[in-house]
Order: sequence, then C-alpha cells, then structure tokens
Amino acid sequence: MINVSVCIGSACHVKGSYNVINAFQQSIEEYDLSDKVELKAVFCLGHCSDAVSVKIDNGEVYSVSGLTAKSFFKKEILPRIK
Repeated sequence: MINVSVCIGSACHVKGSYNVINAFQQSIEEYDLSDKVELKAVFCLGHCSDAVSVKIDNGEVYSVSGLTAKSFFKKEILPRIK
C-alpha cells in the first residue's frame, strides 16, 4: 500500500489542495487502485512556500497543483505500484 499525503493547511488550502485531492481520487478510481493507494489529507508538511505539498510514503515532499496533479500521479505514483 502506498500512502499519499496531501497538505490541507492554510497555504496549501489557498493554493488548491482540494483540487489536488480530487484529481488524485479520480486517478485512483480510473486505474482501480483503491486497494493499493491510500490518500490522506494532512496538516503542514513544512513546505508552505511550495504549496500544495504532497508526500509519498515517508519520502520527499513535492509541490503539486490541480493542473499538474494527474501527470504527477502518472509519473510519481503509478510506477511505485507496478
């Protein structure tokens, strides 16, 4: 199971964290990965100036937007599953 954490703190919320969450949820459904990817909303990942912050498992923190969320999912999350 891959854990994907999306910050919903103040800076990330203002920059569209819920758009990122929605895009990730759509991708999880599209690729039928609900049993392989756990999507969590979390508070502050410590990268407020680079919001929206996304963390995969206990690794690096990435900056993702609603516009880049689906391509980010394909590039960074899908390869970890297959």
